[in-house]
Amino acid sequence: MMKSKAELRRKGEILNIESLEMFERLINRDIKSYDTDMMVMPGTLEDKHKHCDSIPALRRQFNLIYLLLEGEHDVRLGANHLQLNPNDLVIVPENMLYASDHIKNCRGFCIHFKSEFLQSQLTRPLAEEFPYFHFDAPHIINLDAGESDSIQGSFKHIIEEYHRVSAEKNHLLGHLVYILLLRVREVYRNRVSVFKRHTSRSEQLANSFKLLVEKHFIESRKVSDYAGKLHITSKHLSEVVSETYGRTPLQIIHDMLLLEARVQLGSTRKSVSEIAYQLKFEDPSHFTHFIKGRTGLSPMELRKKL
Repeated sequence: MMKSKAELRRKGEILNIESLEMFERLINRDIKSYDTDMMVMPGTLEDKHKHCDSIPALRRQFNLIYLLLEGEHDVRLGANHLQLNPNDLVIVPENMLYASDHIKNCRGFCIHFKSEFLQSQLTRPLAEEFPYFHFDAPHIINLDAGESDSIQGSFKHIIEEYHRVSAEKNHLLGHLVYILLLRVREVYRNRVSVFKRHTSRSEQLANSFKLLVEKHFIESRKVSDYAGKLHITSKHLSEVVSETYGRTPLQIIHDMLLLEARVQLGSTRKSVSEIAYQLKFEDPSHFTHFIKGRTGLSPMELRKKL
C-alpha cells in the first residue's frame, strides 16, 4: 500500500517516484484517471499545488522544469536548501533529490517529462544536448522580465496543445517541449559562462562519462569500468575528463558519492551504518574515513551541519 506524504515525512524516507501517474496521485493528490505510461504532464503551479503545501523528499524518474511567478516556495535540491524568488526558473534532472517544506499561494508553470518522450527530437542524450540537466550544473536561474515572458509563452503553447484533441498530439507536444528546452538553453547560455555552443569529441566523451557516473556511481567505482563502457582506455578517459572538467575521473566519482552521502545524512534518519552499506562501502569505518577525508568531519558531525 502506498504511504501518505505525512507517513513518509515522519519516517524520513526518500520516495522513488517511478511514473508521472504516481506523482499526480501521491504528491498532487489528484484523483483523476491517468494513463500509467504517460510521458509528459504540463500544468500551472496554481493547479498542481491546490492540494499541496509541501513535498516530501523524493526522486523522480523523469525531469521537471518550472517557473515560479508569485508565492512562497522553498526547495531542497540535492544537498542544498533554498528559498525561491519570483521569476526563478528551476530545473530538476531525473533522479535528483527534491523536496519542499513550504508551498503557499504559488503561481507559475511547470512540466514533467520523461527523457524518452523527446527521443525523436534528440540526436544525443538529453544532458549532452542540454547541459543544465547535469547533476552539478546550476539548477535555479532568475529570469528578467523579457526572458520570463518568453518561457511563459512556451509553457502556454504546451498546455494548450496538451488539452487539445488531435491525432498528432504527442508529435506536436514533443516539438513544443523541445522548443521550451531550447529557450531555456538560450537563457542558460546568457547566465552560465562555462556553457559552450559547440563541443569537441573530447568534451563529448567527458560528458558521456559524467552521465554514466550520475547513473552508476554506487555500483561502479572504478575508472576502468567507465572506460570500458565508452570503449576507450582508462588513460584516454583520464586525459579527456581532466582536460574538460579540471578533475580526474576518480574525483568526479567521489564527488557524486559525497553528494549522495550528504543527501542521505541530511534528508533521512538512516543510521550511518545503513547509509554506508546502501552506498556499497565495505563497512561503516570505510564510509567514515571517506567522509572525513573529503569534509574534515565525521558523518554525524556533517549531519548536524546539514
